[in-house]
Amino acid sequence: MKKLTIISITIALLGIIAALCFFKIIPTGKILAEEYDIRGVDVSSYQGEIDWAVLSEQGIDFAFIKATEGSTYVDERFADNFMKASETKLIIGAYHFFSFDSSGVSQADNFIKTVPKQKGMIAPVIDLEFYGQYTSTPKSVGDVVKELTSMADKLEEYYGIKPMIYVTQKSYRLYIKDTELEKYPLWIRNVYFKPMFTSEWVFWQYCDTEELEGYNGDEEKIDMNVFYGNTDDLKNYTIKE
Repeated sequence: MKKLTIISITIALLGIIAALCFFKIIPTGKILAEEYDIRGVDVSSYQGEIDWAVLSEQGIDFAFIKATEGSTYVDERFADNFMKASETKLIIGAYHFFSFDSSGVSQADNFIKTVPKQKGMIAPVIDLEFYGQYTSTPKSVGDVVKELTSMADKLEEYYGIKPMIYVTQKSYRLYIKDTELEKYPLWIRNVYFKPMFTSEWVFWQYCDTEELEGYNGDEEKIDMNVFYGNTDDLKNYTIKE
C-alpha cells in the first residue's frame, strides 16, 4: 500500500510539473537554453517601433527581422528595422513567412526585391509553419516540397548562400524529414524542450514570452533564440560578398 501511495504521489507531481511547463509558468526553454552563449531575437511589426540602440545592448548578438510573406506582403516595419539594426553591433538576418497558396518562385521574388544582399547578413530564412485551414488539413508533401525547393533554389542563387528553414515539430516531420529539404540548415521552435526530433539544428527559438526594453508595439513579448556554436561558427551562415 505504501509503495502504491508513493507511486501515486510521484505521478501527481509529474502531472503538476507538466501542467506548469505547458502553461509556461516554469520557463523550461529558458532554463535549457542557458548552456548556449550566442543569443538573439526575432521581430516583426508586432513589436512596433524598435529602438535598436537600446535593444541591442540587452545581451543579444543577432536579430532576425520579418521581411515578407507570400508573393506580395511586405512587413510594414521591415525597411526601418533593417536599416537601424544594421547600424548596431548585431548580426542581422531576414525571414519570409511561407504561403501554401503561392508559388515558390513568386515568393522568392517578393523576398529578393525587399531584402538587400548585404555582406555579413545571416542567410535568408523561410518560415515553414501551419496557419488557417492548413493547420487541420495540411497540403500534400509533394506540393510543398516542390514549391519550397524552388523558392530556396532562387534565394540561394541570388544571395550566394543556402537559405535556412524555420520549422515546428509538426512541419519538420511532415515536410522536412526524409525529403530533399533535409539538406537545409534548420531553425527550430520549441519553447518547452531542446530540439529533440533532430540533432541537426543551427538556431533554436526557445522562448516566446521574453520582455525586453526598446519597443512599443501591441505585442509586449519578444521571441528569444540561441545559436548552437560560437561567433566564428555563426559566420559560416552569413553572406560572404
